Amino acid sequence: MQYVYILRSLVDPERHYVGTTLDLRSRLATHNSGAVTHTSKFAPWAIKTYLAFEDESRTRNFERYLKTASGRAFAKKRL
Repeated sequence: MQYVYILRSLVDPERHYVGTTLDLRSRLATHNSGAVTHTSKFAPWAIKTYLAFEDESRTRNFERYLKTASGRAFAKKRL
C-alpha cells in the first residue's frame, strides 16, 4: 500500500503539508525530527488525514491534485 497523507502543524494549525509514502509512521517521524527541510520550521506535525492506494500512479495523481487550488479546497471541506 502507498499513502497520500496530510499533516497539520501543531505549532501553526493552519499550516498543512501533503505527501506520499510507503511507511506512514516512519515518514511522520522523519518530518518531526527536522530531517525534511520544507517542514522542519513548523514541527511537530500530526497526521490529519491519510488515504491508502494500491496503484502508485493513482497515489501520485491524488497527491498532485491535493496540491492544486481546487484540491486544497476539497481537502479543507471534505478531509
